[in-house]
Amino acid sequence: MSRTATSRRRGRGAPQDGPRATFRQLLPFLFEHKRTLIVVAILSVFGAATSLAQPLLVGQVIVAVQSNQTLGVLVWLLVGFVIVSSVISGYQHYLLQRTGTAVVHSSRRQLIARILHLPIREFDARRTGDLVSRVGTDTTLLYAVLTQGLADAVGSAILFLGALIAMLIIDPILLLIIVAVVGLSLAVVVMLSGRIRTASTAQQVKVGELASAVERAVGSIRTVRASGATERETTSVSHLAGEAYGFGVKIAKVSALVVPISGVALQLSLLAVLGVGGFRVAAGAITVASLITFVMFLFMMLMPLATTFGAITSVNQALGALGRIQEVLDLPTEDQEDAAIAAAVRTSDADAAADPATGRAVVPALSFHDVRFRYPDAVIAAREAATTEAHTVLVDAHLESKTDDSALAKEEHRDVLRGVSFAVPRGSRVALVGPSGAGKSTILSLIERFYDPTGGSIRLDGHDIRTYPRTDLRANFGYVEQDAPTLAGTLADNLRLASPEATDADCERVLRAVNLGDVLDRGALGLETPVGEDGVMLSGGERQRLAIARALLTEAPILLLDESTSSLDGVNEQRMREAIDAVSADRTLIVIAHRLSTVVDSDQIIVLQAGEVVGQGTHTELIESTPLYRDLARHQLLA
Repeated sequence: MSRTATSRRRGRGAPQDGPRATFRQLLPFLFEHKRTLIVVAILSVFGAATSLAQPLLVGQVIVAVQSNQTLGVLVWLLVGFVIVSSVISGYQHYLLQRTGTAVVHSSRRQLIARILHLPIREFDARRTGDLVSRVGTDTTLLYAVLTQGLADAVGSAILFLGALIAMLIIDPILLLIIVAVVGLSLAVVVMLSGRIRTASTAQQVKVGELASAVERAVGSIRTVRASGATERETTSVSHLAGEAYGFGVKIAKVSALVVPISGVALQLSLLAVLGVGGFRVAAGAITVASLITFVMFLFMMLMPLATTFGAITSVNQALGALGRIQEVLDLPTEDQEDAAIAAAVRTSDADAAADPATGRAVVPALSFHDVRFRYPDAVIAAREAATTEAHTVLVDAHLESKTDDSALAKEEHRDVLRGVSFAVPRGSRVALVGPSGAGKSTILSLIERFYDPTGGSIRLDGHDIRTYPRTDLRANFGYVEQDAPTLAGTLADNLRLASPEATDADCERVLRAVNLGDVLDRGALGLETPVGEDGVMLSGGERQRLAIARALLTEAPILLLDESTSSLDGVNEQRMREAIDAVSADRTLIVIAHRLSTVVDSDQIIVLQAGEVVGQGTHTELIESTPLYRDLARHQLLA
């Protein structure tokens, strides 16, 4: 088997052996609904009592028939207990179904909240489809814990114990035979349950990988078709489906052993009771009524026991899924990490230069001080796995846009940034230029705190950005990433993502400012014009301009533009530059330059190469002083 095929099936960042949860980790999900479960437990006691009373009443009926006594009261009591038992069972079933649904809902809410607050490195190291699978498929298995598993086992235990006591009173010798048969069966089921949990966990991991593969293939369907890779992708995804099927078959095989074991236990117990019990009736040790009552209690004990065997299977499957859920819930969120980081970072005044006009210290809007950065090992491993994919056109674009370091796959342990220092004066326009892989997009990612530097510091208004809550920090920036995604929905949905309180007039203003008035006027829907999945109803340039409009609408004091004009033609680029010039008059602008026209009028240009600053100054100054910049400018393409 080729390395490529193996890597594809393993999936980026997906564990081969998923984590296993313990029953104790399941309890918090159940305790959220403890009042309902207490009611269910009380109903189980009453239901068990009414069920246990029925064999006793049948025995009394037999005795009454044998002695020619009236049956009226006994019959009505028996009918009443049957009706009450049925009503209790139905209501208990409703409560369990509702609570099971509530447990799934609660677990999904917790999981969604945790996933959306995870550090960016977790998304770079994991596959999106795997995370989606945990929210959808894994949480669903928790439903079985209450509806088919734990609660059934509790009710069954009450019936089992009551029947056991009654049988002990009726005939201890017959009970001893039953205990021997049932005990052996239970031991075998417990032994098999461990194999069920292992197989179930492995199956959920494969389902996560399958979801990731489908999500990637569907999300890149145009590239797949254009590359003639449809059949290869179908084969690859089908292989993952086959592996998930294989683990499902293993679960089915092991679970199938539980059914005959419970059946054999029931048949052997019944034969033993009828054989030995008949002999004891003939010997006068017990009566016929007692034997019939004993047999009814036997069925009452063995039927819940069979349910318990099934409950063991359901709980073990759920614990396998819970392990994957708990793995994500145990990951620290950005806010949790911030509490520890902020405590360790000392806030200090930034280096300040004297303003020649006033003589007072000037604190730059943003500054880098000997910043070094290296991506975490998990992200590097994920990048390596992605680069070994057979179809390189389908490599996850997320890492490509975030890392801005194509050389990382070749030299995985080198720093992406190495001692980067520069200052951005308030109200100035600063351009970052350099060849691909120089670290330009990484700088913007560090400013947004998608990652933190591994050395040095970044300061906003003179204070280390790690001392700010990330929400407050990001409110200072209007960020347009490279290949910024367009959300499914309408123009208004996309614009109000970061500015939910924006008025229709504000939205229309920024759309026309970025030359999207024609999109706004295409039909009668205006701002409610749909953009399609991933903005498929817009051109590449329109999607990019929409992302810029979204950033402009926030009115953040600092704009971060990552090659924001790369998809525009000459006319639209000029209009875009005019719009940016107009809205950035009172703002600080940091732009990753793709074209020379974007660079020449910048207040400061920072030239990067292999993670280091090799030149700073204006266009004219750099043409004279920096050979790399001179070469880039000569080719009119600065990326």
